[in-house]
Amino acid sequence: MLTTQQLKDIEKLQKECEIHDHLQLKLNWEMLRARESDHLDFLHYEHGELVAFLGLYAFGSTVEVCGMVKPSARRQGHFHRLFQQGKERVQQDGYRKVLLNAPAGSDAAKAFLSKQGAEYAFTEHQMEWQEKSLEDTDDIHLRHATLDDYEMRVRLSVTAFGLNEEDARAIESQVSADHTDMFMIDVSEGTVGKIRVSREEGQAWIYGFSILPEYQGRGIARKVLRRVIKEQRLAGYSVHLEVETKNDHALGLYESVGFKTVHSQDYYRWMNSADLV
Repeated sequence: MLTTQQLKDIEKLQKECEIHDHLQLKLNWEMLRARESDHLDFLHYEHGELVAFLGLYAFGSTVEVCGMVKPSARRQGHFHRLFQQGKERVQQDGYRKVLLNAPAGSDAAKAFLSKQGAEYAFTEHQMEWQEKSLEDTDDIHLRHATLDDYEMRVRLSVTAFGLNEEDARAIESQVSADHTDMFMIDVSEGTVGKIRVSREEGQAWIYGFSILPEYQGRGIARKVLRRVIKEQRLAGYSVHLEVETKNDHALGLYESVGFKTVHSQDYYRWMNSADLV
């Protein structure tokens, strides 16, 4: 696992890069803080200061890659060396799909990824809820997930997100981080969905929100969002989520309850680890 000091160093470097480049990096902090080992993280220090970082984030057989270099230490080969180490780890661990994450506004990142032979896959929006009047919802029930809900969670990940069962089981088996709640969504007919809410530093993030296909189009998702938004706002949190631009239905749903895009991340694809050789 990463040490407390390493996490502080990564956070400091992230803030410096974001201020200098006028963009926002996606480093998956929930996963970074919950690491059980450090074999997916690559750090380069000079004179006791972190100047380059690369992180790998595994989601079943897919791995996401994101990194950064201190502005004053760029063009010195630091990121290239970490990138090579990351590629070796990807090959060793046998991931079948590799996604490289870059801020949508970073021309330098896009140029680097293009040189590596990566192809644009999709854009993901980070959205934040803006003040809006929301109707009350009293015909749905959110309850904390238990071990008995595991198979339903897997089913939802397969049907809603198009994951294969192996990846769905790997993701749903991951231990949730602190300050995170996994809720199951119940209606009169039974359990029909799930939603995860993670809270940190005054922000509540919605992840893994899904409804069984046969129950979609009945207003359940909108009611769940209203409920979660109200509860988190009453608790003093701003509310955020992420959505792919190619998911027009989800984007429209989130916008309808008051979410607005504040940042965007582009994803580039290497189809499998063999492409990294």
